[in-house]
Amino acid sequence: MAALPVYRWRLAPDGYATRRQLRARGLRPGGQDVAAQLERPRRRGSLVAYLYRVDLAKPVRPMTPARWAALAKANAARRTCPACRRDVGYVIPASLGMCVTCAYPE
Repeated sequence: MAALPVYRWRLAPDGYATRRQLRARGLRPGGQDVAAQLERPRRRGSLVAYLYRVDLAKPVRPMTPARWAALAKANAARRTCPACRRDVGYVIPASLGMCVTCAYPE
């Protein structure tokens, strides 16, 4: 088992990118293994970011109508108050567990 190459923060060579950088380019790792890692030293342990090869990345899969429908349904469920069963127009706070009107009726 070979060890991953480790680069210091902001000093990675061209041809490598993080997941977020790939996504910004419209790409995804596409099943490839982590190719390298970045380390940023800190007092409380170092931060690590994994890098993937850009040349092996694949394009992001497009959203299908079924995926759009599932996403809309999930977002509607996050906006529906379990107490009054209304769509309140905002995401219900997890700290309250219900809409503000039901949580503070006065």
